[in-house]
Amino acid sequence: MGRNIEVVWRVITHGKGGIMECRINRSIIDLVEGDITEQETDAIVNAANGQLVLGGGVAGAIRRKGGSAIQTECSQKAPISVGEAVITTGGDLKAKYVIHAVGPRMGEGDEDTKLQDATLNSLKVADANKLKSIAFPAISTGIFGYPLDRCAQIMLRAVIEYLSGDTGLERVVFCLYDDKSYDTFLSELDPECEL
Repeated sequence: MGRNIEVVWRVITHGKGGIMECRINRSIIDLVEGDITEQETDAIVNAANGQLVLGGGVAGAIRRKGGSAIQTECSQKAPISVGEAVITTGGDLKAKYVIHAVGPRMGEGDEDTKLQDATLNSLKVADANKLKSIAFPAISTGIFGYPLDRCAQIMLRAVIEYLSGDTGLERVVFCLYDDKSYDTFLSELDPECEL
């Protein structure tokens, strides 16, 4: 397939003391531990519900920090189906945009394909809007009950495959809330980057 993949460790002074950086062609995948609402990427991804109501979890944090303009735009674009993604303003967030992606609920059927679709459609929305950077949470692993290890495997493979093609994206961040999530994504990213 001709992928150009390189693994690099960069040391930073906060968080876990280092972040995993994987280069794919002209793009970089970073793993960081922290608050996605503090990311300074062009867009952050909201693990949304189909009605695009910013309730709890990541969505609630986005609503609290980003302000009501985000929910106003969401209400105009809802509903969307599982696997789809739409973009709104980032309101008062550091990110200029929020991409709202609906991931699967565990037990609804065909969850892996739906999570892959939510990931890929978020990347496509970012490219369609000429964005250079995007930050993802671990979609569907909260109240939707999706297993963290499967999430890491599916999302990382989808992003690596996407970045191996023609894209304007320069940086994809996986912003993970806690040590367990970070470590799970790290264990999945390391072998993927050594392909």
